[in-house]
Amino acid sequence: MKTFTALFAQLDETTKTSYKISYLSNYFQVADPMDKLWTIALFSGRRPKRAVTTTQLRQWAAERANIPLWLFEDCYRVVGDLAEALALILPPAQQTSDRSLSDWIVWLRALHALPSDQRKPQIISAWDQLPVQQCFLFNKLITGGFRIGVSQRLMTRALAQATGQDAATLAHRLMGNWTPDTTTWAELIESDSPATDLSRPYPFYLANGLEARGNHTLETGPDVDVDQEADPAAAQLGPCQDWRAEWKWDGIRGQIILRDGNVFVWSRGEELITDRFPEFTKLASLLPDSTVLDGELLAWKSGRPMPFNALQKRIGRKTVPKKLRDDAPVILMAYDLLEHQGRDIRLQPYDQRRAHLTTLFATLPDTCPLRLSQGLDFKTWGDLASMRAGARAAGTEGVMIKRHDSAYGVGRKKGDWWKWKLDPLTIDAVMIYAQAGHGRRATLYSDFTFALWQGEDLVPFTKAYSGLTDAELAEISKWVRKNTLQRFGPVRQVTPHHVFEIAFEGLHESPRHKSGVALRFPRMRRWRHDKVVRQANTLDDLKEMLSRYG
Repeated sequence: MKTFTALFAQLDETTKTSYKISYLSNYFQVADPMDKLWTIALFSGRRPKRAVTTTQLRQWAAERANIPLWLFEDCYRVVGDLAEALALILPPAQQTSDRSLSDWIVWLRALHALPSDQRKPQIISAWDQLPVQQCFLFNKLITGGFRIGVSQRLMTRALAQATGQDAATLAHRLMGNWTPDTTTWAELIESDSPATDLSRPYPFYLANGLEARGNHTLETGPDVDVDQEADPAAAQLGPCQDWRAEWKWDGIRGQIILRDGNVFVWSRGEELITDRFPEFTKLASLLPDSTVLDGELLAWKSGRPMPFNALQKRIGRKTVPKKLRDDAPVILMAYDLLEHQGRDIRLQPYDQRRAHLTTLFATLPDTCPLRLSQGLDFKTWGDLASMRAGARAAGTEGVMIKRHDSAYGVGRKKGDWWKWKLDPLTIDAVMIYAQAGHGRRATLYSDFTFALWQGEDLVPFTKAYSGLTDAELAEISKWVRKNTLQRFGPVRQVTPHHVFEIAFEGLHESPRHKSGVALRFPRMRRWRHDKVVRQANTLDDLKEMLSRYG
């Protein structure tokens, strides 16, 4: 545990990628194989199942520190991280322990076999053996909150440096359903011929957002020669003949894998979701074996995508009843082919991969739960800008732009793939509730509830947590303290006075919300100092937007 704690401290103390790679590389060269395997697992989201609840941890820590629970809760709000608050509030360790990281994980997993009343003394015994930093990480193991700025790509680069292997090969090995229970360090990392995991997906290639330099927007019209402009968003990519474009679909990024007669469906978050989308099982008899498709999972009906919330109803389901499948049938909108006739073709140029994909789709029946994402034919960047303007009417978020000769890379790499999304929808709303944040924002009000007018009443319709600068948060927090009408626990009802422009990506009907409408990705775009409360929008305005864009 000491070696892992030292690594964690090094990673936490720097933001420089080169330093993090060096620290991880050194660790992977000297640590115990099981510790190395569990480190990869923890940093890639493969965490032990929680044996105790956070409520129990807070209660037990308050008792052990001999303080009232309310005082611990106040400390937790200021610290902002439960694992750190626990480590800081507990008495100093009375003993020492030489258990390794993997030893502690085995110990924690054994708690599941114990009756609930026997888990408390075990946890307290562990707290008494660990100094503050090790106790902090032990608490992280319990709560599962490892977030230290180590991406999968960064970890892969460190592994490549430590082992002398190709980073892309290692990235592929780390994908899939493996756990430290199902493999070893040697099998996962060191073996020249690792046992083939038929379900293993490829690392996803991610696009970057396309924005104009200098905050210029792309102008179109008969008097504007867009391709000669230096700053507009798409024109900065160079000659449009070097690029291909298609719609940016609003669904779940996924890969469909057919190997050895089996169909597997993976989400971008490396979650195997085959059981949630039984429509795709028929592909075993329609696609050639050893085929891997990349695309967007969409709820699809009457020849067009359904709103995202229709798909969302299926995301969290382990089993999907027939009615739900009928109400929200799902397809994969395929836009890339990664494995063809048993060969990994990711290094082939984009145009060549698309040619293979088009040929493959020519053999598929219309009833197949697959669609081919069609390319957009444009001669100038102005043409593409005009097409992008019609994205919502097409049920999409904007357009994707890909270099014609680009390989299918790993992770988010700038240069070859871009997403050019539509500007968000916006509406002006009144702030009516405020709540303090956690950690760095524990002394500031940063979480707000907003309302729209319905006659003479303000009806709450959304919450938003991001979009303001630190200076704006300080200003609004000072105002909230002076203008609180009522308190409901940590929430303060405030005088309706401030108007904010709320930006969002989409909206849909929702009986769970008092307004009847739910927003997708709401955030504060700007503080409308130029508007008084009565100038905020109405609920009817929002519902009119729902009829147009929902």
